[in-house]
This record gives sequence, C-alpha cells and structure tokens, in this order.
Amino acid sequence: MRSTVCSFIKKHQLLIPNTTVVVGVSGGPDSLALLHFFYTIQKEWNLTLIAAHVDHMFRGRQSEEEMHFVKHFCDQLGIICEAKQIDVPAFQRQTKMGAQEAARECRYRFFQEVMEKHAASFLTLAHHGDDQIETILMRIVRGSSKKGYAGIPYKRPFHRGYIIRPFLCVSRAEIEMYCQKHCLQPRYDASNEKDNYTRNRFRHIVLPFLKKENPRVHERFQHYSEMVLEDEAFLEELTYEAMNNVMETTPREVRLHIRPFQAMPKPLQRRGIQLILNYLYDGIPSSLSFIHISSTLALLTNNHPSGRLDFPDGLKIIRAYDVCYFTFQEKKADDYVLDVSVPATIYLPNGHVIVSEFREHYPEEAKRADVFVVSLETITFPLRVRTRRTGDRMTVKGMDGTKKLKEIFIEHKIPLHDRNMWPVVEDGQGRILWLPKLKKSAFEATDITKTCYLVLHYKEQ
Repeated sequence: MRSTVCSFIKKHQLLIPNTTVVVGVSGGPDSLALLHFFYTIQKEWNLTLIAAHVDHMFRGRQSEEEMHFVKHFCDQLGIICEAKQIDVPAFQRQTKMGAQEAARECRYRFFQEVMEKHAASFLTLAHHGDDQIETILMRIVRGSSKKGYAGIPYKRPFHRGYIIRPFLCVSRAEIEMYCQKHCLQPRYDASNEKDNYTRNRFRHIVLPFLKKENPRVHERFQHYSEMVLEDEAFLEELTYEAMNNVMETTPREVRLHIRPFQAMPKPLQRRGIQLILNYLYDGIPSSLSFIHISSTLALLTNNHPSGRLDFPDGLKIIRAYDVCYFTFQEKKADDYVLDVSVPATIYLPNGHVIVSEFREHYPEEAKRADVFVVSLETITFPLRVRTRRTGDRMTVKGMDGTKKLKEIFIEHKIPLHDRNMWPVVEDGQGRILWLPKLKKSAFEATDITKTCYLVLHYKEQ
C-alpha cells in the first residue's frame, strides 16, 4: 500500500518537499493510517507534520476519550497535535444546519486556523477509494453538476494552500490491513454502522455488490473521476470564452442575452449556468443541485416571454423577453421627479443621463432615438423627468390620438425589470414629450427655420 500511495502522490504532484503538512485525524482507521503513513515519509520529503483533531461533542465522554487517544498517539511519534473541542450541536441549533453539514463547517474552519498558525501549505485528509465510490454514486442518484459527478478531487485549493487526498488510490480493506501490519489500534465510531445515514446505506448495501463484481472497483471509479475532471477543465475553458460574449455582470447581478446563449452547444450552456451561479454565490448552497440548472435551461427555452425562478438564499432568475436576469434584488426604483434645467446634466437612477442645451440651429442628429428637439413656444416650462405612472399616455409623433406607455413598453419588449426605471420626460402641463430611445411625441420640433431649439440627449453615464 505504501508504494501505491507514493506513486499516486508523485503522479499527481500532491506534495512539495520541505513543507508543512496538516493531517486531519479523527482517530479512526483511515486517518490514523494516514498520519502514520506521513510519519514514514517525513524524512524522505523533509516534512513538518501537524496533526489536527476536532471533538465535535456529539458523543460526550466517548468523543473526548478519542481526542485524548489522538494526542497520546501523536506524543508517541513526536508529532505536534492541535486538538479542539467544538460545540457542534449548539452551532447546529444556531444555524439550522444538518448534523453532518454543521460538523464539516466547524471542522474545516479549525483546519484553516491550524494551517494559518503553522504556515502550512497542505491539509491532507483520509478519504479513500471506497469513499470515492460512495460519493460518485450518491451524486448520480440525487443529481449534481458535471464536476460534482467526478466525486472527491485528489487536490484542490484551500485557504493558503491545498487539500490533498493521497488515499483515494486505495480501498478501505487495504487501510485496515495497513493498520494491522503496523499494530495501529484505531478507534471506531459506532454511528458509521447505522443505516439511517445515506452514505452508510451505500456502504453496506451497494458497495459489497460492486466489489463482488470487481474487487478493484475503486480503481475504476478513481480513473473515471480523473477523466471527468480533465474533460471538465477543458470544457470550462471553452465556456468562459463563450459566456463573455453573451452576458454582462455586476457584483450582485448577471444579465444573460438568451438568443446568443441558446446558440451555444448544450454542454456549454449547462456549464454557463453553473458559471453564473459560482460568480453570484459566495459559496454554492448545499441545497442547490443539477435540478436548478435544468429548471433554468427550461425557463430559457420556454415559448412564454417571461417567467421567474426562486433559488436558495434569495437569488431570483427573471426572464423578460430576450434577457434573463440573475439577481439577488429585484430593481424597484423609487418614484422620482427631477426638474430639467437648461443647460444641465440630469443624472438618472438607471445609470443614464439627460443632457439639456440650447442650439441656434436645428441639430443634424435630431432623427436619432436618443435625441429630442423642441421649439420653446410649443411647450410649457419647467420640463421634468420622472418614473412612469399608472395610466400614462402620450401623443405619439405621426399617429392620431394617444397611446399607453404600457403598450409602447410591450411593443419594444422592454423587460418589466427595466420599465420602473425608464425615464419619462414631460412639460409643465404634464404632457409626455418623450420616452427616450422608444417614442417621440407630436411636440417634437419639425420646423428647421427657427433660431433657438431645446435639445435633450439621453446617454449612458
């Protein structure tokens, strides 16, 4: 087993000589064998070893005795041991997490503290080949991302260095034999035998069947995991390149343009949604799964031009025509009314400005949708710019009668997300003169022989 693990370490470049390694040790056979293994290669690699143990305080006196056992074992080998009792049940009640999730959160925080204290580059954990099989099967059954289907990574960034798992190449049985060979006397957690945990049911029912078919099945699963991760790295690179052309980002929101997104290959679409979620979430919630990605893709392909999904932690997926918003807060602009003085630059809440000025000649750019020109004698001052109101209507240039602003927004497929922030320009009598970039009113100047015009220009800040 020692040579198998050493080959695995060198193949994947898991270690660097002359570094400090923190070893997570629970006192069970897997972690005890891992600590002993690193003790045997310590001189060869010139490593500084630090054992890290957490008493989660779930099992009272029994778990406290395991902590003392680990300390004593480390003393015998001359290894520094950092041990800590953490009231995980209290943390679980406070955060409403499940027991396993709360324990993991506390444990990894402690590992981070130990790495910081000892300037360690590596945290090594005792996940093995059987754990890999269980993890991959569980994720296939419940659903996951493509990277999730790869199971447990043999190396990943963590805090100031990396988490490494050199035992993924060996089975639980091989680790048990290693403990017997070196006269290690690990402690056993009785909860690992209970079938009320999903992982234990896979361990006790599914795994024995697979091992009957192939005693080295853990090697096949590890090979599968590595192939998936290699393929995923390549596809993620393609996804980054493609998504840069179809989305716009701000710290709390992503705006996705649906048509060019749908032109992307399906594998990149799935990864593109995952990329957006990774960008917006500080940490992906455990309740988020592949089902959420499938629901998002269904929303984007639906014939209905609008729709909404609510994701964990308040993330909203809002489709409006050809745009889909991923946002933690729906844009609801406060009603505002701003006077338009001349000359001036009026700053609007939607990130645009209206620049007003007097011109002696009719402007050449008057035909543009972002420019509006009026003669002074046809309007009443002061001009104002405001948000829309229920029942707003305007006299559209070139049409008889009036038209609802709501109809104009619908015709131009303006998302509801943006309508509340769209500026409406009116004169002193409340007559709507201009809906910038969308519609001009009959009040726009057409006589080019005047000597003074008021010109309004709508543009981004």
